[in-house]
This record gives sequence, C-alpha cells and structure tokens, in this order.
Amino acid sequence: MSDKELEALDKAGICGCRFAFLKRLGGVGDMNKFNRIVHRVAELGWHVDVYFEPGTIGEFAPVLSALPTRYVIDHMGTVQAAKGLDDPAFRALLDLHQKDEKCWVKITGLERASSTGKPFHDAVPFAKMLIDNAPDRVLWGTDWPHPNVKIMPNDGEVVDLIPLFAPDPAVRHKLLVDNPARLFKFGS
Repeated sequence: MSDKELEALDKAGICGCRFAFLKRLGGVGDMNKFNRIVHRVAELGWHVDVYFEPGTIGEFAPVLSALPTRYVIDHMGTVQAAKGLDDPAFRALLDLHQKDEKCWVKITGLERASSTGKPFHDAVPFAKMLIDNAPDRVLWGTDWPHPNVKIMPNDGEVVDLIPLFAPDPAVRHKLLVDNPARLFKFGS
C-alpha cells in the first residue's frame, strides 16, 4: 500500500489497523513486515489492534512495549477463565496494561473466555480487574457477529454483563463513551 493510499484512508477517518496472530489465520507472520506497517501507521497517529492466541501475551510483551504507537489488545488478551485470576498469562496482561501507557485492552469476548457457558459470569472478574487496572485505557465491544465461538451469545445478555464488571456509572461512561471517543478520535 502506498503512502498516498494510507493518507486517503486517514482522511476518510480510519485511525487504526488490526493484526491477528492466530494459528487458524496463519499464525505469527513476518514480524519485519508487522514492524514496517506499524511504523507507517504510527506516523499517521493510528493505533494497532492485536489479537493473540490464549496464553501468548507474555511472549509478545517486549514487542508490544517497543511499539511506537498505542495498541489495543483484543478479547481481553484471550484470557481463559478456567485458569483463574492468577494465571501467568493474565498476570502478564495486567502487568503490561498497568506499566505501558500505550497499552489498551478491549473488554470483549467474555463468551470466549468463559469455561462455564451462559451467562458467562465466570469471565466477569477478569473484565473487572482489567477495568480497575487502567480505567482510562479500556473499551468495550460486542464481538458481533461472534465468529468461531462454541456458544453463541445473545447480544442483550452480553450487554447485561456490563454493570457486573463496571458497576460505577462514571467508569462505565469511560468504558463505553470517553475512552472509545479518545482512541477513535470521535469529534476531531
């Protein structure tokens, strides 16, 4: 993609790009290409969204910390509720999120994280800890249309989880309004 094409996307309101490091989508690609793209979009002020296999945040933490722009870790870092809040991968995510001001986390995919199924309450403590960890760098998403899930969630039930992991109205407003507006440059 040429610089002119990237600039046209930027002028059209695009402000980020996504990278999936998933085995089912080809795994980890050429990291030199990843770094080149990230540096190009960083010059435009874009962020990058990254989606990892469960349990791999720790190995990617040095790469992420070195990024020249904000990054969003998708699906709460693909935490696995069955492993508990002391899971080393979840602890690595919390540590990165707390220490790196460029690190944001998307509170989505509780249906993916859950080991008990509907209503996915076993994943709520993970979302709550991430929100409490850095309330100014979290945002919520539905993951609609929910591709590749074992249990198809009802989006109304997914929305009903929000007050469980963000009971404070001011924090909920950050999660749903203020933080996404800042990250996605709404109104600018």
